[in-house]
Formats: sequence, structure tokens, C-alpha cells
Amino acid sequence: MLFELLAIAAYLGAGLCFALRLFRGETGKPLPRPLGLLLGFIGTALHGTLLYQGIATDTGINLGVFSATSLIAWTIVLLLLISSLSKPVENLGILLLPLAALSILLESRFSSVRLLSETASQGLTLHVLVSILAYSLFTLASVQALLLAIQDHHLHHRHPGGFVRALPPLQTMESLLFEMISVGFVLLTLALISGFVFLEDMFAQHLAHKSILSIVAWIVFGTLIWGRFRFGWRGQKAIIWTLSGFVVLMLAYFGSKVVIELILTA
Repeated sequence: MLFELLAIAAYLGAGLCFALRLFRGETGKPLPRPLGLLLGFIGTALHGTLLYQGIATDTGINLGVFSATSLIAWTIVLLLLISSLSKPVENLGILLLPLAALSILLESRFSSVRLLSETASQGLTLHVLVSILAYSLFTLASVQALLLAIQDHHLHHRHPGGFVRALPPLQTMESLLFEMISVGFVLLTLALISGFVFLEDMFAQHLAHKSILSIVAWIVFGTLIWGRFRFGWRGQKAIIWTLSGFVVLMLAYFGSKVVIELILTA
């Protein structure tokens, strides 16, 4: 319980630091950026300890819906903080850090067990890990797209002041978005290939809908990347395609887990 409270407090404190830094950038002296990063890394260390205690069991790895949600939230925050050391993406933490805190609370209050057996092949374990990384990167990209939409709206309506002025230039924001999408697309490609190779029968293990939706998301993101390099897609078009692909991908993963583990077993 103490670790849970400390991890939640660290995440919320880091999110508050980033929020105050963004919204008070012009009206007052903002909080130092390293403070938010430090609190974030403290939160991930505590969160990681909780995850190890809750996911690593004697009979295998527990990837129930709430445990998996917490693991993905931890991965997202860790990727965000590491990226923030060299790129101006810490503002994504304003939304993601409180959600990570919520994932800790949900995991501690609700139990859902779905074991990846300790006898599972290395290929299957690799498939799971790559999938989690892909989902995490596309989550970051979706939040970046939302922030980009707000920035684009303000600039087109001639309201460049306030917190929008504290954001990186629009071109930088778009470049960061497509970097996330490109890396996520590569990881999603590897996840799909490894799934078809290492899962015995993806369409006989209650995974047909997950596989189909994942392929649809792969097509959406692939089309977006192709449109970016072929036609220079940007702005609202890039935002809409990014969010559409993210919704499909989240339905593929979390939708299937909720149906299988919570609804069908109720």
C-alpha cells in the first residue's frame, strides 16, 4: 500500500510539474523541468516494483486486463521520460502520468488473471513484449496528435498565446509525431509477424477479432506513413489518421481482453 501511494503521488506530482511549467510559462516563473523528470522516474521505479510483485508469479506471467493495462502504462511513461531527456515531449505527461497513476489503483483494486505460462516459448514471449512496445508508442503518438490538434486549432484561429506559445514549433511537433508513428509501425509489423509465426492458430484461440483489427490498424498507419512521404500529409489529415488507427488498435487489444476476461467469464 505504501509503494502504491508513493508511486501515485510521484506520478501526479510529475504531471503537475509539467502542467505548471506549460501553463505558467509566460505568466510566471515555471517549475524546473528536471523536477518533473525526477518525480516521473521515481514513480516508474516504484511502479516497476509493484508490477514485478503482481505480474511475475510462480506459474507464469499474469497478463490479466488490469495487470496488462498497468504494464503498458508503465512502459508508456518510461518511454516518455527517456525521450524527454533529449526531445521536448514531456508535455504529453500532463495526460499520461495521471492515467498511469489510475492504472496502479485499478490493478490494486481489481484482480484479473490470465497467465502466460513459464513454459511459453521465447518466440511467444517476444511477441508479447514487442506488442506492448508497439501499443505504448502508438499511445504516445495519439496524445501527441491531440496536443498537435490543439496547437493547430489555436494557430489557425490566430490565438497563438498562452500555453500554445510554450509548445515547440508546429513543424517540430509534427516531426515528433511521425517519428513515434514510424517506430511504432515497425514494432507493430514485428508483432504481427511474430504472432502468426509463434501462435499455433490465431483464429482458433479467441484471437480472430484481435488479429483482424490489428491488421486494419497496421494498414491505417501504413497508409498514413505512405501519404506523409508521397503527398506530404500533415495537419488535420495526419491527426485524424493517427487517432483512427489508435482507436482500432486499442479495440484490438483492450477490447478483446475485456470481452474475454471480464464479460464472457462474468
